[in-house]
Amino acid sequence: MTIVSDEGLLLPLTTRPFLVEIDGHYVWSLTPERDGVRQGAEVLVPWPGVLRPYLSGRGRVRVADTTGAQVLYDDEAVLGDGEGNLAVVDRAGNRLCVDKVGHLTRSFEATAESVREEILAGTQRAVNDLLVHAGVKAYLNYGALLGAVREGRMLAHDSDTDLCYLSDHHSPADVIAESYRISRAMRARGWNLLRMSGGDIKLLLPLSDGRLCHIDVFAAFHVGDTFFQLGNRSGDLPRTAIEPFSTIELHGFSFPAPRDPEAMLAFLYGPQWRTPDPSFRYADPAAGVRRLDGWLRGFRSEMGLWTGFLNGPGGQQVGTGPSAFARWVEPQLGGLGVADLGSGTGRDALWFAQRGHRTQALDFSRAGVGGVRRKATRRQLDLDASQLILGELRSTLLHGARLARDPRHLYARHLLGCLDDAAQDQLWTLARMALRPGGGKLFLEFSAAYAPEAPAGTPGAPDGLVRRVDPERVRAAIEAAGGVVEQLLVVPGEDMLDQFDPVVCRIRASWPARTTHIPRENR
Repeated sequence: MTIVSDEGLLLPLTTRPFLVEIDGHYVWSLTPERDGVRQGAEVLVPWPGVLRPYLSGRGRVRVADTTGAQVLYDDEAVLGDGEGNLAVVDRAGNRLCVDKVGHLTRSFEATAESVREEILAGTQRAVNDLLVHAGVKAYLNYGALLGAVREGRMLAHDSDTDLCYLSDHHSPADVIAESYRISRAMRARGWNLLRMSGGDIKLLLPLSDGRLCHIDVFAAFHVGDTFFQLGNRSGDLPRTAIEPFSTIELHGFSFPAPRDPEAMLAFLYGPQWRTPDPSFRYADPAAGVRRLDGWLRGFRSEMGLWTGFLNGPGGQQVGTGPSAFARWVEPQLGGLGVADLGSGTGRDALWFAQRGHRTQALDFSRAGVGGVRRKATRRQLDLDASQLILGELRSTLLHGARLARDPRHLYARHLLGCLDDAAQDQLWTLARMALRPGGGKLFLEFSAAYAPEAPAGTPGAPDGLVRRVDPERVRAAIEAAGGVVEQLLVVPGEDMLDQFDPVVCRIRASWPARTTHIPRENR
């Protein structure tokens, strides 16, 4: 017996993949045995976190296998408070689904034919620009290649196109340098792009329906006898399986493809690649993933979760006016400007700008940065917004150098609890670089981990992305980085969603300029 509830789907124990539809539209795919938790003879498959904000209301839910022959559930379900209609849509009413990496997106199934042609023409242009202007030969791969070979069309539940290039380099350092050279060349050709790692960029293709399609450009290379390809793929695949390229057709568009497409697809998806499985998950060798992480990646594992939070209903729960912390800090700013680190929806950065302060908004999430820019434009505010990725040293040093030349205070409300140890260390590096030359202050607010007063979690934190932090540990880290804690308060306050938090810490710190001691004999 299949039961649909707020907790998830109670399904028979089976290894077959199933599709979940809400209101007649595909939203998610799953495999009960792999994704569920045993409950007697059945399994409970929890709803993905990115779907939960949409699961309140009434609507028809259908759970069926990929052929439609076996239907486990097809009835009206009541979820959450039961008010309104169930619909997984964006703010413009476009249907969304969970993609292969767990993000909410619009699938090709929900894409008009004319827009699909824009995607393929844009992908073809990217292949040409990579060859002529970046000097690398790109080939179609992943879902786009699978759809072309197996079905002769785009996969209905896919949402982007994927290109790879086979590097001649065997050192990861050279692969990274090549990838950055490629990104510079593509920017010079007018592409807007997002760097995902040292060997992976996303080209952002504007479409006529208002969205941006991602064209992934992955590096592939050999180290010894092992083949590595971004995403996390690694294993045995000889260069002769890739070069020289073959040609493949996709909806009337021609693309370079690996010399042996079937060998590539077996490498990517296993020997069962010919059998459709929208719920497929990669089973990458742990050693290969560890190597790719160490060689090419920074710390972006939570970026998609933050983007989903800011773009979804969770972002609408964030207050629109200034926070209490912003009101506490504002009288202390004086004539210096302020940089809001981890600006999120921009509520405080926009208020500082409205109050006449020279303001910059910096955030981990590209979606957050874009939202702040749009709000500033609508309100005719002079506010600069850009991406800062603490944990990636290149990003930290770049912004540290810029802020050192343009002195201002640093403001970070509920940022510290979002950072791992490496990212926290880089926050102190950024503060030292930015504040020592100009005399600005660092203003911090975070949920404190003082026992026994502090609860275990942080109220209102999205999907556990915010953690409590020990104030004394923060004090020690600031002092170890050359800073001075001028004020430390532990008081009742508010979390990032303005819900009551019994233990909140506020810190004001500075980084005094170093004094150079000149020996008397050299005076």
